[in-house]
Amino acid sequence: MLWAKQFTEIVWLDSNDNKDQYGTYDSLLAVDALTSLTTDYQNAFDDLRAYQESANDWLFGYLSYDLKNDIEDLASENTDSLDFADLSFFQPKKLITIHGNSAEFIYLNMVSEEIEADFNEIISSNYLNEAPNPFTDSPVKISMRIFKDHYFQQVNEMLKKIHRGDIYEANFCQEFFAENTSIDPEKTYQKLNSISKTPFAAYLRMQENYLLSASPERYLKKMGEKVISQPIKGTARRSADIKEDEALKHSLGQDIKERSENIMIVDLVRNDLSKSALKGSVHVAELCKIYTFKQVHQMISTIEARVSKDKSAVELLRETFPMGSMTGAPKVSAMKIIEELEASKRGLYSGAVGYFTPEGDFDFNVVIRSILYNAKEKYVSFSVGSAITAKASPENEYQECLLKAKAMREVLEG
Repeated sequence: MLWAKQFTEIVWLDSNDNKDQYGTYDSLLAVDALTSLTTDYQNAFDDLRAYQESANDWLFGYLSYDLKNDIEDLASENTDSLDFADLSFFQPKKLITIHGNSAEFIYLNMVSEEIEADFNEIISSNYLNEAPNPFTDSPVKISMRIFKDHYFQQVNEMLKKIHRGDIYEANFCQEFFAENTSIDPEKTYQKLNSISKTPFAAYLRMQENYLLSASPERYLKKMGEKVISQPIKGTARRSADIKEDEALKHSLGQDIKERSENIMIVDLVRNDLSKSALKGSVHVAELCKIYTFKQVHQMISTIEARVSKDKSAVELLRETFPMGSMTGAPKVSAMKIIEELEASKRGLYSGAVGYFTPEGDFDFNVVIRSILYNAKEKYVSFSVGSAITAKASPENEYQECLLKAKAMREVLEG
C-alpha cells in the first residue's frame, strides 16, 4: 500500500488473512484512474449503472449512506463537515491482486510496460512487509458531536417511537471529530489495522478525501448467480483472560436482545434480496453465529440467494442499499427517524467500499470502525452506533458505542 502513495486515487482492500469461505482475494490494490465517476445522490445509481456497463472493466470506489435519497423520498440535512461526494468510483490503470503467496499485476495496455519496474520497486523497498508505524504525527484532540445526556435524550425519543409502533429497530449513531487537524493517513490506517485485523479492512484515497477502515462486516457480494450478505448485530468485548473471554463469547451467543436484533435484520435482508432473487432461492446459511476478532466478538448471520445471469449488478445494489444492519426495520421509517434524531450527516460512514469485476461480479464492505479524513478541510471524523430495540437500555447502548470507538480513539489520541 505504501508504494501507492504516489497516486491520488487508491483503494486497498485487505482480508488480514481471515479465512472467508466466500473470499476471492486476500488483498487488492487499485491505483491511478483512467476514468472516474463522482456525483451527488441525484440519479446516482443510474449514472453508476451506465458507467459500470460502458466501462466493462474493474471499478473501485464507494457508495455513501446518503444514496438512500436516490432510492426513497428521503433527505440528508444534518451537519456535514467532511464534504465527501455521495458516490465515487474509478477505473484503475494498475491493479494488483494477492492470493496466498501469489500476486497478479493486471495493468491496462497503456501502462503494461511498467509492470516489471513497479514489481521491482515494491520488492526492493519491501513495501508489502513493512511494519506498521504505531503513531500518527501527534495526538489528536477528539470532540463529541453530542454528549451523554443528549445521547440518552435521543435514544429515549427513539424508544418512544418504537413503543408506539412506528418502527421495531433503528441504528442510532454518533460522531466523534477533530477540526483543524492534520494526520498521516497511511500511518493512521496501519495502526488501526494492526489493532483490529478485520476481514474487510480498506484504505481509500480519492484526491484529498481518505477512508481508513477496519470493517468486520460484508454488505454484499455477487459471484456469478450467487449473492451473499453478512449483517452484523451483536457486539461483546474481548478479555485477556481466556476463561472470561470464552464466557463473554458464550454470553453474546445466548443474549436474547442481541439475537432478536440480529434476527430482525436477517428478515430485512431476506426481504431486500427477494426483490432480485430467483423464486425460492433466498435462505439463511448461518444464523447468529459468533465470530471473534482482535477487539471484539461479533454476532454475524449469512444470507444467500441466487439471481438470474442477466441481473444488473448496480440494480442489485440499489434494491438492497443501504444495508439493513445500519438502518433498522421497517427500513424507510427507520431511516426517517435516524435523520430526525442524529446530529451529523452520515456520508460515507455506514455506506460501502468495494469493487466491480469486468464480469459484473462485486464485493462491498460496510463502512464501520472507520476514520474519515478530509485533508483539505483538515477535518477528522469517526462515528459509531448501536441498534435500539424495545428493550434497549440507553446506558448499555452508550457503553457499546464507547467499546466500538475504542480502536479509533486509541489510534488518534495516541
